[in-house]
Amino acid sequence: MTRKQTGSQKRKQGDQATSSPSAVREDLTPTICVPGTGFPIVGIGASAGGLVAFEAFFSGMAAEVDPGMAFVLVQHLAPNHKSILTDLIRRFTRMQVFEVEDGMVVKPNCAYIIPPGREMALLNGALHLFKLVEPRSIRLPIDFFFRSLAQDKRERAIGIILSGTGGDGTLGVRAIKGEGGMVMVQKPESGEFDGMPRSALATGLVDYELQPQEMADKLIDHVSRAFKILPGAAETYEPGIENAMKKIFILLRARTGHEFSQYKAGTIYRRIARRKVLHEIAELEDYVTFLQESPTEVDALFRDLLIGVTSFFRDPDAFHVLEQQIIPELYAKKPGGGVVRVWTAGCSTGEEAYSLAILLKEAMEADKEGGTAQVFATDIDSRAIATARIGLYPASIAADITAARLARFFTLEPDGAFYRVNKALRDMLVFSEQDVIKDPPFSKLDLITCRNLLIYLDADLQKKLMPLFHYALNPGGVLFLGNSEGVGDSAVLFAAVDRKARIYRRNLDSQNGRRAHMQPFLPPLMSEPGLPARRRPTATPAKLPLRELTEQALLRQIAPAAVLVNSRGDILYQHGRTGMFLEPAAGEAGVSNILAMAREGLRPGLSTALHRAATYREKVKAPGLNVRTNGHFSVVNLTIHPVTGGIDTPPDSLLFLVVLEEADPLDSKQQQRPLFSGVEAGAQIPPPEAEALIASLKQELRIKDAYLQSTHEELESSTEELRSSSEEMQSTNEELQSTNEELETSKEELQSVNEELATVNAELQIKVTDLSRANNDMNNLLAGTGIGTVFVDHQLRILRFTPMASAITNMIPSDIGRSVGHVASNLVGYDHMADDLREVLTTLIPKEVDVESMDGKWFTLRILPYRTLDNVIEGAVMTFVDVTEVIHTRDALKKATEQARLAAAAVVRGVDDAR
Repeated sequence: MTRKQTGSQKRKQGDQATSSPSAVREDLTPTICVPGTGFPIVGIGASAGGLVAFEAFFSGMAAEVDPGMAFVLVQHLAPNHKSILTDLIRRFTRMQVFEVEDGMVVKPNCAYIIPPGREMALLNGALHLFKLVEPRSIRLPIDFFFRSLAQDKRERAIGIILSGTGGDGTLGVRAIKGEGGMVMVQKPESGEFDGMPRSALATGLVDYELQPQEMADKLIDHVSRAFKILPGAAETYEPGIENAMKKIFILLRARTGHEFSQYKAGTIYRRIARRKVLHEIAELEDYVTFLQESPTEVDALFRDLLIGVTSFFRDPDAFHVLEQQIIPELYAKKPGGGVVRVWTAGCSTGEEAYSLAILLKEAMEADKEGGTAQVFATDIDSRAIATARIGLYPASIAADITAARLARFFTLEPDGAFYRVNKALRDMLVFSEQDVIKDPPFSKLDLITCRNLLIYLDADLQKKLMPLFHYALNPGGVLFLGNSEGVGDSAVLFAAVDRKARIYRRNLDSQNGRRAHMQPFLPPLMSEPGLPARRRPTATPAKLPLRELTEQALLRQIAPAAVLVNSRGDILYQHGRTGMFLEPAAGEAGVSNILAMAREGLRPGLSTALHRAATYREKVKAPGLNVRTNGHFSVVNLTIHPVTGGIDTPPDSLLFLVVLEEADPLDSKQQQRPLFSGVEAGAQIPPPEAEALIASLKQELRIKDAYLQSTHEELESSTEELRSSSEEMQSTNEELQSTNEELETSKEELQSVNEELATVNAELQIKVTDLSRANNDMNNLLAGTGIGTVFVDHQLRILRFTPMASAITNMIPSDIGRSVGHVASNLVGYDHMADDLREVLTTLIPKEVDVESMDGKWFTLRILPYRTLDNVIEGAVMTFVDVTEVIHTRDALKKATEQARLAAAAVVRGVDDAR
């Protein structure tokens, strides 16, 4: 395959330039084709200054490529000037180049140029031209063509945006991507005008951003790979890829928090296959590995999965019903100027939400009681929500909105390329990122629109969403779905208002909507992820080198007795003789908390010091503690050292070394003497001893004050935790009560359903009996007629035959399901039964022939199409009528006639001789 042209090849293009357009217009009769099939068509959009980009692009394209592609050039041309673009393009390529004529059929390996003063669209593989109704108005021919290209070719549509001003082509890019096509854009800095490329890139949907001269090679590579992997509307998985798909769903959920495993498999697989093609990856397992290595590709895949085709007032007939019937009725039900609440689920970039807001605004102004409206618009795509919040749309939306509404609700930007939603309309909407599948819905709504979202979800998920919508709507509220969607098995919840427009009303008397619809959205009952961090169980660092850690700390401190504890006081390791300071706690054996084991007089100071050390992560000293030991008090110096972790270490991971040492005897005597010398009340105390007593009392007061402060803080913390727990338990209790009531209702409904099923089962039993009787009657009727009958399907497989047919054709019960041609016939000289059956199935003309069996019997074989009550052909039926007597009588009559003729001839000859 040649991609580059030599100079000599370019010089030969003059011969091609003289080709007549009639060369590709052999037959202008429109051909009906299935959208999305056939060869890919590449739409190329540029402004009048895009000639350089056209030259660079077509210089890299061969005259013929495999697979073949067609190229349609749409350029901003002055309507009243003759275009020479066709002649110019012929200089750059050896392909046949034509200026489009109305109804011209597109053929591969050809280029087609839009004529000036026209807009162009594609339908069933043919190009159709439209006159400009308002030549001076804003013209957006690229968007107009790209949108028709997307609808006609679907995943085989390719859009290329080259140099140009404004935002033409942006909505077309969205349409092509929404149908699974591919988009290329010229690098903005490489073109003379960068408006169109930058506007397309801002959508985040562009697959390739390249120089024009690089596009040809990339385009050929993409098409040659893409349509080997995507030969059509591939709706089924390749064998053995379920496990890889599940891995992709896991990576998407971990990265984005959204679940795609319940989306329709065919749609998801096509989007994933596109991403594989873009990155030149052949195997799905390799793509899984690529996703693991590239989080940005997970984001790109997420955006591809969420691409939705939307526009203002999409499906105008449905919006007309909404405007004329539904919205006025909603305001009529709001006495005294109430608020109409609307929820748009899956709003994408906001066009549909603003369309609803326009209708509500117009109805609000027509309402004499001065009602208001609030529109909640949600989507799981944060980029789409950001676009909707800004309310800035390309000028091509003028094709979808009437001029009056455009002038009233939108403001044209100074550059003329975009329209901005007016503030009064914007203030009616609240945009929010929300997953309708797992997040709680809005409530007390009057209208829910969920259009073209259900078609991407599997049946089970659709069944879950319908009760959810029923729950969210007020009694008599309205549900507005897409033109390919319906309520399905939830008809008991909704009554159709207008089936064609897909508008349904919430049933007033249905109790099914009160089941546990909200159960998936309730917080887990005291689930571990939901607990406050302080209440989560923590693992004891039992695997740390505790002995070594303790001994090193002791060596640094040279302490005779020490205990290694965590922030809660749990003892992890003891060193030295600690019995003087600690004793086993009363109660169950196995308690190893230093606060519980502390002797009298040690606990307050130890608790305060440990709390301070854990709070401030610093060394804390508490000297002169009077600890009761074996009936007397000893003065003990307490020191607590943080052993592991810095300021950022979690509290549960901190370890502390509690060093306990008896005070020096002299210091102990001086400290103990004022307190325990048996001084009587009123006795005179020498000044030195009084000062020591006062100092000792002050120290004890400070210790007790710190202990009380620590206890107070712990009490406040515990109170706060208990209050939080109480609120959670209260909320859980209310939820359980609601769930219990709903379960009671569900139980009653199940009992009712069970009774209905019993009734239906009885009816089915009666029908089975009737059917069995009718089947017996039919079998006896067929056997009693003496007519052999054989039923076959379209593939000539035997479906059923009568006993008489078995004697004629040698058929046995095991032949059912086999082809007629595989059964050895008992007929003489008749071996083309299968050909006659095919002829009847093809022409639908009955056929009749006389056949003879080996035992000398004759039968009239009639072959007729098998028609159902709906006049559908589902095979053929053969009947064998015994005509042996008729044949024999006919032969005898023929023989007698011949003898009579001979006798008459003899008489005539005798008379002649007598004369």
